[in-house]
Amino acid sequence: MKLRVDLLPHGNYSDTVLVIDVLRATTTAVTYLERGAESLLLTSSPDVALSLKWQPGVHDDAGEAVRNEQYLLGGERGGLAIPGFDFGNSPQEASQQNFTGKTIIMNTTNGTAAAHIAAQSGSRVLLASLTNAHAAARRAKALAVEEIAIVCAGTDGRVGLEDVYAAGVIAEYLLALGELSVDDGARIALTLRRSAGNPLEALSSSQHGQTLEKLGLGEDVRYAAQVSESTLVPVMSEVQDIEGALRFVAAT
Repeated sequence: MKLRVDLLPHGNYSDTVLVIDVLRATTTAVTYLERGAESLLLTSSPDVALSLKWQPGVHDDAGEAVRNEQYLLGGERGGLAIPGFDFGNSPQEASQQNFTGKTIIMNTTNGTAAAHIAAQSGSRVLLASLTNAHAAARRAKALAVEEIAIVCAGTDGRVGLEDVYAAGVIAEYLLALGELSVDDGARIALTLRRSAGNPLEALSSSQHGQTLEKLGLGEDVRYAAQVSESTLVPVMSEVQDIEGALRFVAAT
């Protein structure tokens, strides 16, 4: 079995893919499902997300569009909530909510885009973070036939220390589960994992972590630094029924 780590997504995956955007999309995705969400829809753009907010062709007596109450929107641009969305991209905020029976529509700067790239060719796509690192590794090992690819979302097309660090945590655990051949990306991630200190130090020292701190979102960094607090793994559903959106459901 092969293990590779891509420091940025590029879209050529033959088997099982673990998408990582620790700060914050995949951490938030895990939290949404932990808090009872029925499924997640990761959209290709904010416009697709906003279009799903309304019941198609349905208007009230005043002629206003009627909202689809099953759907809630979560996402960000530049770290801040997108206008018209119900939530930002905060795992800390999500952890305080009850999403039972709801579908969360997500669109973020980096994480949802990485998932769409992975889904172009990957036969199985999972969302991973530090909070579900060991569960995600176990699920990927059980599903993979020839290769596990860990894909780091990065930030605005640049490599993110926090994602590579998380990839190293997952790679280290995968190697403990059984013998794997690793590529140079995996070696880089493992080296960073072993040299960057504890998870909070790694995330807080990253450029994106510092940006979030300046935006007053440091609690999200601290939340995302928890390791294997969750046994839940968002897995791309075999049924994809909405154009421009990828449906993910919980696996435990």
